[in-house]
Amino acid sequence: MNTKLKSMTPKEIVLELDKYIIGQDDAKKSVAIALRNRYRRSLLDEQIREEISPKNILMMGPTGVGKTEIARRLSKLMDAPFVKVEATKFTEVGYVGRDVESMIRDLVEASIRITKESRLHEKYEIADQIAEEKIIEAIIPGKKKKSGDKSNNPFDFILNSGGYSSQKKLYEEGKDTKPEDEDLSDLEMAREQVREQLREGLLEEQFIEIEVDDSPKSNQLDMSNEGASMAIGNIFGDMMPKKTKNKNVRVKDARKILREQEAQNLIDMDQVIDEALENAEQNGILFIDEIDKIASGSSMRSGADISREGVQRDILPIVEGSVVNTKYGPVKTDYMLFIGAGAFHSAKPSDLIPELQGRFPISVELNSLDKDDFLKILTVPKNAIIKQHKALLETEGIEINFTEDALDEIASMAFLMNEQTENIGARRLHTIIEKLVEDISYELPNEEMDDITLSRDDVKQKFIEKIHEENVDQYIL
Repeated sequence: MNTKLKSMTPKEIVLELDKYIIGQDDAKKSVAIALRNRYRRSLLDEQIREEISPKNILMMGPTGVGKTEIARRLSKLMDAPFVKVEATKFTEVGYVGRDVESMIRDLVEASIRITKESRLHEKYEIADQIAEEKIIEAIIPGKKKKSGDKSNNPFDFILNSGGYSSQKKLYEEGKDTKPEDEDLSDLEMAREQVREQLREGLLEEQFIEIEVDDSPKSNQLDMSNEGASMAIGNIFGDMMPKKTKNKNVRVKDARKILREQEAQNLIDMDQVIDEALENAEQNGILFIDEIDKIASGSSMRSGADISREGVQRDILPIVEGSVVNTKYGPVKTDYMLFIGAGAFHSAKPSDLIPELQGRFPISVELNSLDKDDFLKILTVPKNAIIKQHKALLETEGIEINFTEDALDEIASMAFLMNEQTENIGARRLHTIIEKLVEDISYELPNEEMDDITLSRDDVKQKFIEKIHEENVDQYIL
């Protein structure tokens, strides 16, 4: 697990979430405790650790109040494998569509990506040195170069200056007027000169020819239901030698390509896969959104609802703990943390099958947003909507400001619209702000326009025609 996360207390995790999400303290608290418990469990003896499984969480609340945002921020906060899936994408076994086991395969892929990334970072220092040597070799080839070959190398000017001209000619014409070791020492001096220029960044824009691995785009057949995956054309890939090709690129691009290529060669993929599977099993988090959409109310028990209940029954063994086959090997789901989320406006948590309800022992209800929440959402978070629009318009040289009473009016309007029509939570603010800055944004760039300040009257004026019952439908997203 992320070392940063290991050292974070539940209160610190909540503080981190507070930077982006307004309110919903109960949900943040439950998630923070669940994450800390993963760390606590890792400190226990193996015998008791096997007995402790995570307490899954069910979040309930209307759309746009922060359920998905909590999931997104969690994934950024931690290096543990994290996947968000929509329950509506899955179908019962036997129906056409994705089977529920594919969420575990997605988690394993995420885990391998994280583990591989961290291993690559460890090898970058050595890879940089190898890449530098390869670039120098491309600029000034060594003994491999045949005598009499005419060079198209753009770096010949380095050998042709500073007293190297005559030696190069003699070397190429094969005249042994100088001993071989002196030729080599001249070559080394030239290389040192190039090395210095490389480190000073003087050769970044020059083109060189490098040798890169030629890995053709494989046609991937993902046979998800069987848990197997086969790449056509690569069946005998391991038995064949690696193909390479020459590529003309700038030095700055060559450094990146060679660095990645060499780091990739330095890591042991078998070790990466073993570590990634362990990480997925012990620290994996699955966020299942729209879980209420697979609940079937007691009044409706026909047609598609049979399939919905089938999806619940398929999810049950995965949440309960089972072994799923992936192309990297079998994976146990016993210790993964599952977070279910849904609006539950037409269905209730009790409409889920009892066995599945029992697998989500912690229920958290997220509150609808009121006017004060909207006001905070506009300005407080790190990525607040007002800050986003300010930054966008500043790129055109215009600073846009909102007076306090304008912000108050926007918050009131969002709350009113949500009350009168569909409650779409904080997403309503995006609708209002976009409409407010629409005309200003359209006119830019415009040298005659000065900085703009929007007041309460401007906001009212903009929506005076719009805010009444019959025309409010256009704000429903």
